[in-house]
Amino acid sequence: MNNDQTVEKLKDMRLTAMAELHMEHLRSNRTGKMTPDEYLALLIDHQWEDRQNRKIQRLLKTAAFKQKASMADVDYAQNRNLEKNMFERLATLDFIKRRENIILTGASGVGKSYLAQALGHQACMMEHRTVYLNTARILKRLKLAKVDGTYLKELHRLTRADLLILDDFGLQAFDNHAREALMDIIDDRHERTSTIIASQIPVSAWYDIIGEGTIADAILDRMVNSSHRVDLKGESLRKGKLNNV
Repeated sequence: MNNDQTVEKLKDMRLTAMAELHMEHLRSNRTGKMTPDEYLALLIDHQWEDRQNRKIQRLLKTAAFKQKASMADVDYAQNRNLEKNMFERLATLDFIKRRENIILTGASGVGKSYLAQALGHQACMMEHRTVYLNTARILKRLKLAKVDGTYLKELHRLTRADLLILDDFGLQAFDNHAREALMDIIDDRHERTSTIIASQIPVSAWYDIIGEGTIADAILDRMVNSSHRVDLKGESLRKGKLNNV
């Protein structure tokens, strides 16, 4: 079998990265510098890394983050009430293994969404299926899904995520449809997967915002009792960026 045939068969088996590296080594005449075992290990490692990178890129795309947030860029200024050791422990993602939740609260602009997405990005890098959503938008989508018969399909997509991030929680009033949809989301994920909620509204006010005491009690019982709480302080980070322009 000649080299062209080998390369084509590798591509047919969807081992494209391996095929391309093999061709590169053939053109540069570098194949003789390694033992057969070393060369095979090189090709396999290259293919494996390529697949891992592609998988991570798919996870990031599916997550649909609105910001490129990373743990490396998190600001631990003292006035933020964000303890570095605590947040870096959360970034190990042990809370996902333990099926725990995170609640991020604080005024507008203090960085709740960024922190939630930084954890979400970290989850994708560790190959966890992650979904980032604006709370009001997903509840509206689920309301429409009940009409067109796709509600259970949409709900299943949210349930399958290892990490679900609900941003801007509580900015819009909950009607009956929104309360029931939120209850379905939280109940289906309870003690099975992890959820991060970011909200300008303090947890103490969630009961009144959700409304309908029985449902509010059920949601808060499932969400709050198994959560890590981060209550951010300080001035808006957006204000600081504007002042630096």
